[in-house]
Amino acid sequence: MGEKVKELFWKVAGPLLRRALKGKHRDVSEISIQEVNRLLKRGEKMVLLDVREKEELALGYLKDSIFVPRASLPEKAETLLPDKNIPIVVYCAAGVRSLLAAKTLKEMGYSEVSSMREGIEGWKKAGYEVASDTGLTSEQLTRYSRHILLQEVGAKGQAQLLKAKVLLVGAGGLGCPAALYLAAAGVGTIGIIDDDLVDLTNLQRQILHRTSDVGRPKTESAKEAIARINPDVKVVTYPERLTSENAIKIFEDYDIIVDGSDNFPTKYLVNDATFFTGKPFVFGGVFQFEGQASVFSPGNGGPCLRCLFPEPPPPGLVPS
Repeated sequence: MGEKVKELFWKVAGPLLRRALKGKHRDVSEISIQEVNRLLKRGEKMVLLDVREKEELALGYLKDSIFVPRASLPEKAETLLPDKNIPIVVYCAAGVRSLLAAKTLKEMGYSEVSSMREGIEGWKKAGYEVASDTGLTSEQLTRYSRHILLQEVGAKGQAQLLKAKVLLVGAGGLGCPAALYLAAAGVGTIGIIDDDLVDLTNLQRQILHRTSDVGRPKTESAKEAIARINPDVKVVTYPERLTSENAIKIFEDYDIIVDGSDNFPTKYLVNDATFFTGKPFVFGGVFQFEGQASVFSPGNGGPCLRCLFPEPPPPGLVPS
């Protein structure tokens, strides 16, 4: 079972399993997250034992905890916890594995063992402080937890996303869903350039905008929609048309350019400006039920749009 699947399993099924296990193991005491927080503030002597898997620690933990995965507890407990009379609070993600771990410790002769009800997830929901080696806040650890659990992203990758800068050319049918997902993923800075106003005919596909936005600049509507999705994201707006005079200056401030424009002159302008600034360029185009998408990165030795299609089609030959 993958780490993400396991984490989801414990979170969804955790409360039900915890109640079932508690009924079976009545000799194992539980302690509330509120009581643990109170004891810590009073400076009570205790051991905090985190029995989650190594990959889950990136989601945050209680300060000064000892980490031992539950499966390794029988062989490592007596080395790491030589005093069998010291109070021990065991916790996991949702309070299931900690019950089983507490049962194991009781059977090994530890006298004062409690399982923290609701686990670290409940601790974070209560707004209590968590420690982290990632540099992310407690809220960010929760918001981006699904990314952090993915080996291909992880905490380091999420931190990079938060530092990234992406420019969207156009806030229409292509730019809107791109903006939504970039914002949800935690891309730190999103630039949007578009000189158009929201029209009623836009609303069946341009999902950043609402009926109340009709007549407003698309950049303003998009900025507000992104803020509703994710307050971590900084949005820079350019309520103007992309031209050969402003393209290079604007592009220089971003890591990646996403082209959601709807006409050939703009697409070729984006290509040329990304070529001269050395920026990767995500290309997208759609007409009715057909679409194309690609990534061009000539700055890294790849081709550009003109390598495939040297010149745009003559005006009127194909729909734009």
